[in-house]
Amino acid sequence: MMQMLVAGGLPALTDGLRSADENNPKGYFEWEPAKALKQEPETITAGEGKVVKIISALLAHLPGTHEYRVVFMMRPLEEVVASQNRMLERMGKEVPRTPTGAVITAFQKHLKEVDGWLANKPYVLMLRVNHADVVARPREAAVAIAEFVGAPLSIDKMAAQVERSLYRERAGSMSPTAS
Repeated sequence: MMQMLVAGGLPALTDGLRSADENNPKGYFEWEPAKALKQEPETITAGEGKVVKIISALLAHLPGTHEYRVVFMMRPLEEVVASQNRMLERMGKEVPRTPTGAVITAFQKHLKEVDGWLANKPYVLMLRVNHADVVARPREAAVAIAEFVGAPLSIDKMAAQVERSLYRERAGSMSPTAS
C-alpha cells in the first residue's frame, strides 16, 4: 500500500532504517518514531501532509489535533499468521508454538477493539481495502484509494506497484497448520 501511495504522488515519512529484503523486496516504508506514538503522540506532527505507516495497535494513540485518513489493509487472518511465520522462518528465527487458532482469536479481538476505538473518533476517516482485491484489481483499488485520499494521484503508477508474485501466503493455497 505504501508503494502505491508514494508512486501515486504522495510523499512518505520514512527513515530508511529497515531496508528491502527477501520478505519485503520492495521495502518497508517504516518510520521508527511511529512505534513510540503511545509515549510521544505529538511526533505524528512530522507526518503532516505525508503518508505514514502505522500498525493498527497504535492508531488509538493518534492525537485528536489532526485529521487522519487511514487506509486499512484487510487480509484473512490465516494469511497474516502464515505470512508472519514464513517471514520468521526466512529470517532464521523460531516460529512461536502458539496454536494458529489462538493467534487468530487474539487478532480478531484486537480488530474489534480498533473498530470500537475508531467508531467515536470523528477526526479519523477510514477506508478498508481487501488485500486480495487490491492484488486482483489494482486499478480499481487505486481509483478508490485516490478518491478517499482526496488528492490527484497517478492511478496507473499506483496500479503498477502491485506485484502479484509477492502474494505468497494465500488462504486457499496454504498448507495446513496446527490450530
